[in-house]
Amino acid sequence: MSGRAAAASLVLASFALVALAQTPPDPPPPGAREEAGRMVDAYVLSNLQESLGLSDDQFVRLLPLVKRLQAERREAMERRSRALREMRRLLKSGSATEPEVLAHLKELKGIEEEDPARARKGMEAIDTLLTPLQQAKFRVFESDVSQKLRELMGQMRRQNRGELRPEASRPRKPD
Repeated sequence: MSGRAAAASLVLASFALVALAQTPPDPPPPGAREEAGRMVDAYVLSNLQESLGLSDDQFVRLLPLVKRLQAERREAMERRSRALREMRRLLKSGSATEPEVLAHLKELKGIEEEDPARARKGMEAIDTLLTPLQQAKFRVFESDVSQKLRELMGQMRRQNRGELRPEASRPRKPD
């Protein structure tokens, strides 16, 4: 298996684990989120230097900043998911009181306010090491990774609902 094929396989597996971490009513298996995070990091980091056209020096200096940004984003997603799960559980119980709901809303709003500011600081630190062209490439790279994640999660959801046959997920050969 080539390096790119192995990286793609890792990404697909990590996307599956990330999708599980975002949507299930039951918690994912222990360690699944951490493993998914490591796989996404591995994919991003293995393609970062080439995608942005980084020098070796830039790559070495950028690596810890990108890792930190990825970890902070993952942590933010998990905190938000936990807060929403708790609010969902409380509302579903039918015994939610206004003070309880207000407390959970306050927590969620705090997360929604803090996390973008933290991500902005992380991006600003990254931008200081990149040329404007590399900054643009980084944002496009991140957008492409996010788009692949969304597509894969949609595909997984359709498969879980039985809407997609395994052969339908394979690309068709031109006639």
